Amino acid sequence: MEGTFWGPDFAALERDDPEIAAVLLGELARQRVTLNLVASESPTSPAVLAALGSTLANKYAEGYPGQRYYGGCEQVDRAEELAVQRARELFGADHANVQPHSGASANLAAYAALAEPGDPVLAMGLPHGGHLTHGSRANFSGRWFHPIAYHVDPDTEEIDYDEVRELSLAHQPKLIICGAMSYPRLIDFARFRRIADEVGAYLMVDAAHFIGLVAGRAVPSPVPYADVVTSTTHKALRGPRGGLILCRSELAQRIDKAVFPFAQGGPMMHAVAAKAVAFREASRPAFRAYAEQVVRNARELVAALAEEGMRPVAGGTDTHLAVLDLRALGVSGRDAEQRCERAGISVNRNVVPYDPVRPAIASGIRIGTPAVTTQGMAEPEMRRIALLLATAVRADPGTPAGADALTGVRDSVRELAGEFPAYLPELVTTR
Repeated sequence: MEGTFWGPDFAALERDDPEIAAVLLGELARQRVTLNLVASESPTSPAVLAALGSTLANKYAEGYPGQRYYGGCEQVDRAEELAVQRARELFGADHANVQPHSGASANLAAYAALAEPGDPVLAMGLPHGGHLTHGSRANFSGRWFHPIAYHVDPDTEEIDYDEVRELSLAHQPKLIICGAMSYPRLIDFARFRRIADEVGAYLMVDAAHFIGLVAGRAVPSPVPYADVVTSTTHKALRGPRGGLILCRSELAQRIDKAVFPFAQGGPMMHAVAAKAVAFREASRPAFRAYAEQVVRNARELVAALAEEGMRPVAGGTDTHLAVLDLRALGVSGRDAEQRCERAGISVNRNVVPYDPVRPAIASGIRIGTPAVTTQGMAEPEMRRIALLLATAVRADPGTPAGADALTGVRDSVRELAGEFPAYLPELVTTR
């Protein structure tokens, strides 16, 4: 029975479902031979994967530790208590809720705890770096609430704090949200706090993208300034896919009720246990070194790509990600994404501020360094990656020369990835 309960038992899976086994092995192989520059992804540790594949996946546990609606919760209670305790200590928060299934679920619960349908909510506009849950009309946040968007300054491409204050005074929002999915600079949380206090609004920080850097002390923490901090537990934090909410003690009961029973039923206890593992890993000195290297790598990569004609939005990065404007190269974000995919490099198309083309095409790409840093790469490798990425973006696959260039880049990518494998072969214990 070894491996059945504590990790991927590929022998059993291959016997019972060879098609899905092939998918899992194929994805493992893909991760080992490509370069992942998607800013929202990073490999988890084998310990996190083990918790995700454990018998805790079998347990229903609606409610909270000591107040469940099912029996047999002694062990899952302990798992959640550990996750909560570790999250509070890691981020210096009064209260933590580790049950949200995703960052979007965490945001839904935060809205429910802090505002009523129809209330004005001020957040960064999606085309300027915000998230779907910050007021998009396609999302609950834009349908159930009254979204007001702030923007980046057209010259600096950094948050226009004067506009944030002016809009707050004019609309008196119930909730102000800061945090974004494609904003490369640090956010002035203290300034947002002052604006929120001036108009009597709650301040929510969506820290999904940079919470791992906060855990590693590589960027400032929003916790001392925010009423509520929401986040994912993957991305640079390197935990399982899931959500997290941190808040002040006076909001704890409201947040907990907004998660359960308002927004969710039973939590995924295998994911909660995996979050506990990730929080413990993030409290160690090695994680701090990783977080600092993520930022150094991002700055090095952006500087090298700027030399290749890719203009960094907002002039660079203070974090793990950057948005690159490709218009000077005459290449759309969509074409760049597809060319990089053929070359074994994962990026995503991304609009730039005040983009003249629609998001499906986009004028830029977004890149990030958490994954390649987790694999052990540092500044010298960022220079190599920049050259490979720039070659791929410029290569037109419709021409023989372009197709050959993409093939050459893919071979070089496989070589570099092989020097820093995403997972060691012994992860697949039955091979």
